Amino acid sequence: MERKTALLSVYNKEGIANFARQLVGLGWDIIASGGTARKIKREGVPVKDIATFVGGKAILGHRVVTLSREIHAALLSRDIPEDKKELARIKIPRIDLLCVDLYPLQKEMQDSKSTTESIIEKTDVGGPALLRSAAKGRRIVICRPEDRSAVLKWLKNNEPEKEKFISALVSKAEATVSDYCLSSARYHSNNTFNGIIGEKIIECAYGENAWQTPAGFYKNISANDPLGLENFKIISGMAPSYNNICDIDRMLQTITHIAAAYDYNFNRVPLIAVGVKHGNACGAAIGKNPITVLEKMLEGDPLAIFGGFVMTNFLIGKKEAAVLLNYLMPHGQRRLLDGVIGSEIKSDAIEMLKRKGAKCRLISNAALKKLNGKSLDHNNRFRYARGGFLMQPNYTFILNLRDKDLIKTRQLSASQESNLLFAWAIGSTSNSNTITLVKNSRLIGNGVGQQARVYGCKLAIQRFKDSGHNLKNAAAYSDSFFSFEDGIKVLKKAGISTILATNGSVNDERMMSYCKKNKITLYLIPDKKARGFFGH
Repeated sequence: MERKTALLSVYNKEGIANFARQLVGLGWDIIASGGTARKIKREGVPVKDIATFVGGKAILGHRVVTLSREIHAALLSRDIPEDKKELARIKIPRIDLLCVDLYPLQKEMQDSKSTTESIIEKTDVGGPALLRSAAKGRRIVICRPEDRSAVLKWLKNNEPEKEKFISALVSKAEATVSDYCLSSARYHSNNTFNGIIGEKIIECAYGENAWQTPAGFYKNISANDPLGLENFKIISGMAPSYNNICDIDRMLQTITHIAAAYDYNFNRVPLIAVGVKHGNACGAAIGKNPITVLEKMLEGDPLAIFGGFVMTNFLIGKKEAAVLLNYLMPHGQRRLLDGVIGSEIKSDAIEMLKRKGAKCRLISNAALKKLNGKSLDHNNRFRYARGGFLMQPNYTFILNLRDKDLIKTRQLSASQESNLLFAWAIGSTSNSNTITLVKNSRLIGNGVGQQARVYGCKLAIQRFKDSGHNLKNAAAYSDSFFSFEDGIKVLKKAGISTILATNGSVNDERMMSYCKKNKITLYLIPDKKARGFFGH
């Protein structure tokens, strides 16, 4: 049987000698580039240096190693007599397997000490060229260290479903090269060129509506985020729908903003529970006891949370599950939820929360337990717009209660300021225009997505009335300034006497005069610094 040849050329050499050893055990010959060859040879594995195939060692300060006509011919040759004869004539073997990882370009770009020169030096040319040739040549191409064991297993198992397996490796290599080149284009053009290379990891039954198919969630292959959706484990229930994934993303914005705000302002992160419907919080609470926090979250809007999604930064056990299902429900009835996400979900809670048809998604991510001031998503936000896409920095502003630009018409107590901070974190991650009402660390009304600010005030008040709340000592947050007194009058009539908003309107003085006359405490921060528009 004709022996096969593998070419190994890796930047991260951890485990590469063992990989080579196992290939040799399967009857393969190994060739490798300089550093990789030395590593393999030191481990006692037979290997030939690539220099013996290209007529010389690396040149130009190691810039040119594998960029050789012979090597690319060995990767691109077809399984036909003509190509076999030509390879024999130039005395090189067909390369059947390529294992390459690339210089860590993205890591260099993220280094605060990097320079254009250092980035150019860390820009791999030979590696991407090898991967593309191997992909076109339909070789066994490995571009990620975690795929080595899968390839060995496949080889030992007599290469089942070969075309499908090779196609998966080829597409991964092409995507890796595309992402690598995109990073370089992004850097050198100062973001004139941009985009995302994604890998589908969740197949949705359909998009927002049943007729919008196919649909799915694509992971950014450059991302390494413990709170990325690919790190959320589906414990029970069907895969999240397109709308569920949108809700989870929005819940992450809200819960991380709450955590970051409290970490930044009070050096602590409370227990947090957020319930959403259509992406906007309809219940949210903070505290020290998980049962109390869940009860307060459900009290926010018991009607809206029915069929909603819940996320916590703490464990969901049997007692917590019982609260989610039964609290405020008529005797003998249980609350239906589309999903529950926690840092952990215990087995007895899973059995309790399951719904017929696997309609309640139970999901966990241990990273939720460690939320703090560094948990915000700092990656750029992309949004499709016809013919292209919009891009902007993420929502990373955190309200600082000690900000020198924060006007306080009266100093509030720590607990009152906490209510304002909580209202800000919820309202600034709800669809603008938004008016958010909070009392005793509990959301009691969220008037979101209104086309006039006064409508947001009326909606928030209607929501709290429908849920039977009392507004005495409640706080209101507005995601931008009040251009007129109309919205403030609506809040005052309902009993609100504490408001956090921005300033910057031509009518600021008029609005502040009204509040002073009516004994309404204002916290104001410049609109240019702290406007909280979200999710347009």
